[in-house]
Amino acid sequence: KESIFKSSEIRNLIMETLGTILLFIGLIPMLVGSIWLLVTAFQESILWGLGTLLVPFVGIIFVIMHWDAAKKPFLIWAAGFVPYVIGMILAASAGVQ
Repeated sequence: KESIFKSSEIRNLIMETLGTILLFIGLIPMLVGSIWLLVTAFQESILWGLGTLLVPFVGIIFVIMHWDAAKKPFLIWAAGFVPYVIGMILAASAGVQ
């Protein structure tokens, strides 16, 4: 008896689904960490907040220069970045044969 799905199709479907789930699992702490970091930058000064919001890499500079205040939001963001990247790799590799 022949199967409806090929094993590679099932594998791709599982990898794409798992990748999408990991993307969303990682996206939540990344959003929380980013918003928290932005609030922390605005609490430091309006210029830090605007710079973090509008200018690329100012957020990284803010994290380095104000590590004590920015440590928790940055680490929460980083904790979400790991499953986000793994999810992107899994979802992208699902289509590759």
